[in-house]
Amino acid sequence: MTDRPGAAALVQAETHETARLRLRLYAERDLDPLAAIYGDAAQMLHIGEGKVLSRAETWRAIAASLGHWALRGYGMWAIELKATGAFVGRAGFIDPEGWPEFELGWQVAREHWGQGYAPEAAAFALDFARTRLGRKRVVSLIRPGNAPSIRVAEKIGMAPDGRIELLGGPVIRYAARFP
Repeated sequence: MTDRPGAAALVQAETHETARLRLRLYAERDLDPLAAIYGDAAQMLHIGEGKVLSRAETWRAIAASLGHWALRGYGMWAIELKATGAFVGRAGFIDPEGWPEFELGWQVAREHWGQGYAPEAAAFALDFARTRLGRKRVVSLIRPGNAPSIRVAEKIGMAPDGRIELLGGPVIRYAARFP
């Protein structure tokens, strides 16, 4: 592992906007809406090990995400609507020690499904990985039954690139490559 000078400063400065969304670091106010997502079995079916998380586990997930930013200089953003400030979900990068590859992930709260927020946030993050992080390859590891996430990956230009086992089950590796 290499030290990344300036990661702490980056943690303080990372807020971005798309047409309808604001992507920012997690704040304590995100605990309840994220815990609602993580506590809903339907929303967690294809995420991680497919298990719901408690409020305390959600708190630790937020802390781990902020730690990821501090250690790697990138990570997962909280997504909110620019117009109202309402919490929509999360999008960004998953790359902890031991993870198979640099991954782009996303998750949107059930009440916001079908409104195009996931592809909007994921497309921003994919471009960020290419332009700001200099990544030549980005993957999304998606459970085979997760048709909505497969559509998002394809919509942002990712293509199937094999299968692997992850967290006790199969995933389809979608990849984007940049020159």
